Amino acid sequence: METANDTIGHIDTIKVAANSRTSAVAGAIAGVFREHQHAEVQAIGASAVNQAVKALALARNYLSEDGHDIVCVPYFVDVEIDGKVRTAIRFIVEHH
Repeated sequence: METANDTIGHIDTIKVAANSRTSAVAGAIAGVFREHQHAEVQAIGASAVNQAVKALALARNYLSEDGHDIVCVPYFVDVEIDGKVRTAIRFIVEHH
């Protein structure tokens, strides 16, 4: 997992890899959401998307303890990595 500046907005996108720890990603999602009331999570590949979805479910539990009811909206985005365009899935996390 890493965070990187995103050209879309001022909030960093949380990038999830296939080997990312679910609890660490969930904590990052919850932390960014608590600070900005919004978060973005990005994954490329089936295993990374699986880790991201599990982390989003766990983050939802963390945030519900604080009274936040969140939803996740997925969409496709093209990203350039090492000169090649790849399709990623990005999840927008916002209040329900």
